[in-house]
Order: sequence, then C-alpha cells, then structure tokens
Amino acid sequence: MADVVARPAPTEQNYRADLWIALGLFVAGVISSGLMSVVSFYGETQVGIEWALLTTTVVCGALAFRRRYPIAVAAIVCATYFVGVTFQVPEVHVGNIAMFIALFTVGAWVNDRRRAFWSRTIITSLMMLWLFINMYISATADVEIEDGLSRVGLFSPYVAWMLLNVLINIGFFGGAWFMGDRAWHAAIEHERLRQRTRELEAERERTAAQAVALDRVAIARELHDVVAHHVSAMGVQASAARLMMTKNPQATAEALTTIETSARTAIAELRLLLETLRTPDDGADAGFASTLRLEGLRDLIDHVNEAGMPTAFTVLGDERVVPNVVQANLYRIAQESLTNARRHGGADATADVRLRYDPYFVELEVTNTGRSMLQVRPGLGQLGMRERAAASGGTIEMIPRARGGLLVRVQVPLAPAAPTDADLAEASA
Repeated sequence: MADVVARPAPTEQNYRADLWIALGLFVAGVISSGLMSVVSFYGETQVGIEWALLTTTVVCGALAFRRRYPIAVAAIVCATYFVGVTFQVPEVHVGNIAMFIALFTVGAWVNDRRRAFWSRTIITSLMMLWLFINMYISATADVEIEDGLSRVGLFSPYVAWMLLNVLINIGFFGGAWFMGDRAWHAAIEHERLRQRTRELEAERERTAAQAVALDRVAIARELHDVVAHHVSAMGVQASAARLMMTKNPQATAEALTTIETSARTAIAELRLLLETLRTPDDGADAGFASTLRLEGLRDLIDHVNEAGMPTAFTVLGDERVVPNVVQANLYRIAQESLTNARRHGGADATADVRLRYDPYFVELEVTNTGRSMLQVRPGLGQLGMRERAAASGGTIEMIPRARGGLLVRVQVPLAPAAPTDADLAEASA
C-alpha cells in the first residue's frame, strides 16, 4: 500500500465550523473589550475601545479562513496581537485564544511539513524575541514595574515574575505546536486506515468476482467433460448404425445399445454434477471427485472399445496413494484425450493409455493414431486439460506424432512414499 503523506482537504462542514468559531470568538472579544475598557486594564495609557473592536474584528475575521490559508492566518493573528499589546489595546484574552488556534491549525492542516515547521518556528521565534526585548527593557528601566515588585536578591520577586512569563509562553507556543502535530498525525493515521479499508473492500470484491469466474470455468469444464465424451460416442455410434441399418441389423442393434448406455451414463453424471453444485457443503466437490478415480480408467477404456476405437491400457510401477482431486483430473484428461482421438483421428484410429506410478510422481500418457486434434481448430477441451494439469500442480504436453496422431503426457508430482518394512529391512542388512 502506498504511504499516505497528505491529509485530506477540509470539507464544507469544516469551513462552516470555522465560521461559527470565529463568530463565537468575536462575540467574546466584544465583551472582553468592553470589560477591559471599564476596568482600565492598561491604565491611563490605554487606547479607546474602538481600537479593541477593530483588532478583534481583524483577528476573528482572519480566523474564519484558518483552514483555507493556515500560515497566512497565523501571521495575521500574531501580528495583530503584537500591535494590540504594543499600543495597549484593551483586549488580550480572545487574542491569545485566536493565536493558539492559528498556530495549532498550521501544525494540524499544512501538509507540507517543512513549511509548517519553518512558519511556526519563525512566528514563535519572533514572539519570544518580542517577549525578551520587553523583559530587557523592563529590567533596565529605572522605574519599578506594576505592583512594585522588588528586584533585590538573586531570586527576587521580579526575577520570579520574568521566569513565570517565560514558562507561560513556552507552554503556550509549545502546546500549540505539540497539539497541532498530534492532530496531523492522527488525521494521517485515520486516512491510512480509510485507504486500507477501501483497498480491502476492493480486494474482497475482486476475490468474489474471481471466485465466481473460477466457479463458472469449473462448471463449464465439468459440463464439457461430462457431455462431450458421451455425446461424441453417441454420434459415432449413430453414424455407424445408420450405415449398417439395412446390411447388418445385429451390429445396428449393438450400436443403438451403446448409444443408450452412453446417454444413461451422461444423464447420471450430469445429475451427480448438479447435486454437487446444489450442495452447500464444502465436501461436495471432494465427493464428486471421489467418483472419478484412476481405477475407473479400465471401465473408460472398455467403453471406448465398445464405441469402436481399439484402445489398450497399461499400468506401470507400484500403485501409489494419489489425492482424489488429482485422480479426478487425470481421469478427465484421459477421457478428453480419448474423446478427441475418436472425434478427430478418423475411422481407423487406435489409442494407447499408460498409467505410470513413480516414487515421486504419477504420469498419464495417452497416444493415438490417425489425425492429430492439433491440426484442427483448438477447442475448450485442450484448455480444460491444461487447467486440470495446472490445478493438480503438474505439467502437460501435447505433441504431434511423426506417424500421425497425438501424444498427451501429464505428470503430477507426489510426496515421496514412506519406506515399507521390506525397504527398512533391506537398508539395515
């Protein structure tokens, strides 16, 4: 997942909230200006209330745009506060609140973190520099500050007053900085979570779509394998029956019997497939696969011989335990290979099926004479065979033979067989 480095832009709801905050602070500023003017906060040097209302209007008006232009708003608010205190405008409380909010907004909403850092550094440094200049002027003056604080001693009341001002300002600006950064990082983490949630939802939809597509492919493959083999045999036998109908009634009857058997077998397999598809149990596929085993290859070969294509079957090696799914896939590949040989090989085509067991793999080899199916337009059967071989973790080869026909070889790796008692006895001898 790509790292999220930008906070999403403010929404219209955020902008409306800024307006309400600015309006609330403006009302508070008007009240504060009136009360501070009444109590004469700065004494006789204090300016009129109209200046307090002006600075309050500027500060609150700028604050209404704090999320649109955070750095500019922070600069305007701090500069206005500086002017107000310097010229003893009777309003400082709302100005302090506005300055904190403005600096917080820079940290929380400026995605360019370098600009956010340097803008806050410059503003904070200038405000602290102004504080120290005022403290220096006050410390070097001949007159006592208000309340007549004594300057006698290393840690006099006057020194304590200056330290208190420094600590308050450090806490003020540091708090705005820290809380702004925390808000920005929290928003980034929230956006990362939202993006990850969207990605997971998209992945779930893709997975569901792929599962549906795979199910459709599997159903199409099973239907093809179930129907094509038997319908092909029925077509060949029907053609033979038509040709022999008047010449050899006995052969015609045998061909019709084979057609009937193929039709019944196809219907039975279709019913089994439909029952498997309708069963929600996860073991249904395994149950369907268990009906198609390598032991059934002999019956398949007998059926092909009865359909009129001479076919031999040979088993090589010691029989191994083969997973049911692998057995079903090998059975279907043999069935499809023989169907193609009967369909495309011609009337004189023959076939040879070899099943070889090895300690490390099982191999199925189907060869046929006559015309190769690769010489005609490729169909779904070839694709289905390749898919079944891949699903079993094996490889498949389809090689045209020099004397005509096709060689189909499938090899599926197996786990090494456990040593028998005879093997252990021989090894210990």
